[in-house]
Amino acid sequence: MKKVLLLILVLVLTVPAYIFASNTISLSSIPMLLNVLTGQGVASPADSVVDQRFKLADGFSITLYASDIPRARFILFTAAGDLLVSRPKSGDVLLLRRNPDKPNKAGERITLIEGLKRPSGLAIADGWLYIGESNAIGRVRIDIASGSLEGDYAQIITGLTDDGNHRYKAIGVGPDKMLYLSQGSTCNVCVEKDTRRATMYRFNLDGSGEELYATGLRNSLGLDWAPWDGALYATDNGRDMLGNDYPPCELNKIEQGKFYGWPYYNGNNEVDPDFSEAPRELAANPTAPVHEFRAHNAPLGFSFVDTADWPESFDKVALAALHGSWNRSTPDGYRVVSLHWEGGEITRRDFLTGFEKDGDIIGRPVDIAQGPDGAVYISDDYAGAIYRVTYTGDQRSDIELPIVSREVFELETPSWLTGDNRATHWEQGRALFAKHDCASCHEPDKAVGNMELQSLDKRLQYAEVIERLVEPSAPMPVFPLDGEQIRALAVYLLDNPPSNEET
Repeated sequence: MKKVLLLILVLVLTVPAYIFASNTISLSSIPMLLNVLTGQGVASPADSVVDQRFKLADGFSITLYASDIPRARFILFTAAGDLLVSRPKSGDVLLLRRNPDKPNKAGERITLIEGLKRPSGLAIADGWLYIGESNAIGRVRIDIASGSLEGDYAQIITGLTDDGNHRYKAIGVGPDKMLYLSQGSTCNVCVEKDTRRATMYRFNLDGSGEELYATGLRNSLGLDWAPWDGALYATDNGRDMLGNDYPPCELNKIEQGKFYGWPYYNGNNEVDPDFSEAPRELAANPTAPVHEFRAHNAPLGFSFVDTADWPESFDKVALAALHGSWNRSTPDGYRVVSLHWEGGEITRRDFLTGFEKDGDIIGRPVDIAQGPDGAVYISDDYAGAIYRVTYTGDQRSDIELPIVSREVFELETPSWLTGDNRATHWEQGRALFAKHDCASCHEPDKAVGNMELQSLDKRLQYAEVIERLVEPSAPMPVFPLDGEQIRALAVYLLDNPPSNEET
C-alpha cells in the first residue's frame, strides 16, 4: 500500500492534470506512466519466464541475451559482434562483448563512455562512433576489433534544444554517407518555437552542411533505409488526448522536402481538432503515412533485416518495436511486429508477443538490431533486458551428424563424470529433456533423419554433444541452459540409466 501511495503522489506532483481529465488513464497504466517519467522499471525476467511467456512467429526461438541493464534503450552492433547499448537516463553507453563460447549470452559488460546528456541514438561510420545526446551530436574514434575508444569524444553538432517532451535524438547514416538527425516535438500538439523540433535534418559526417530534410514528424525515433531501393522510412508516434483509439501512430516514407502532417493533420491527412487550419504552404502538400499502427502503440525501433535464411514469406521485411501505451484504458502495443512489403502494400504481422498479457506488463520493447550472426536482438528498457531471436526452421533436419562404425567407435567418459555424480547428472538431464519437450522432435516415431537419438552414444562423444547443445543448428531451438545443465543433458543422452545400486 505504501508503494502505491508513493506512486500516486509522484504522479500527482509531476503529471499535468489534463492527462487525467482525458479519462483514458487506468490503474494498469500508472506503472507505464511512471516509467515514462522516471525510467522506473522491473527486474529482468528469468529464463523460464522467457520460455513460457513469449510467443514468436513460427520457426523462431528466443533467449535472454543480457539482463540487469536498467533503462537499456537503443542498440547497435559493431562489425566484430559487440553490442552497444545507450542508456539516456544513466548518461552512458555500454558495450556487451560477444561471447564466442556461448553466443546466446552476452560476454563481458563494460561502460564504453559516460557523463553524457541523455544519450540515445547510435551510429558507426568510417571508424567513428556517433552518439545522439539530447542537446548535441558527438563522435569519437572506435577500434572495432578491440571494442575500445580512441582519442577524445567531441560534440560536432551543438545548440540542439532539449526542453519539453521528446528530448531523445535519433540518428542514422544513410547510403549517401550523410548523418541524419530526427528531433521530436516539445509538446503533445503545438506550433514549435524552435523550428528544428519535430523535423529531420541531415549533415556531412563531420557535422557540417546542415540541411532541413523533412518536417511535420512528431516523434520519429526509428529510422532505416530499405536495402532493395535505399528509401528512408521512419516510425512516428501519434498525438495523445483524443481518446483510446485515435489518432494512429505511423510509418512514413521520408522524402526530402516533404511535410508529414503534425500538428495540423493526423493519420491519413485528417485535420486535427486543435488545429483546423494549416498554413497555406503546408496545407497544400501534407504527406500521408505508408502504414498506420494502432493509436498509442508507440512504435520506436525500426530495422530492415536480412532474411536470406528465413522463409520466403519474410522477403522484404522490417521489424518494428511497439513500446506500448501509457494512456489507454486497456494497454495496447507491447510487441514486435514484422512489416512486409508485398505487391505494393505493407502488411503487418505479430512477430514477438508476451510483453503484456491481460494487463500484466513485464517488458517494453524499444529497439531492434540484427547482429553479424544473423540473429535479431531486441532491447527492453522496462525490464532492463536484451533478447536474442533466431530462426530455427521447421521440423525438417538438414543436420548431418557423423556416423561412426560400431566396431571402431568407443564412447569416452569425460573427467568431470564420475561414479559419484553420474546418477545425479542423469536424473537432472532426464528432467531437462522432459521440461523442454525434446521428445516432441526426437522420439523414434517423430524424428526425421539424424534427429533420432537412440544410437547417439554410438556416434558422438560427450564433447561433440555438448558443442551441439551450446550452439545448436536449425531446426533445434536454443534453450537457456547453463554449463552444468548442458553436461547433465549430455549424460542423459549418452549414458545408460543408472542401476539401483548406483542411485
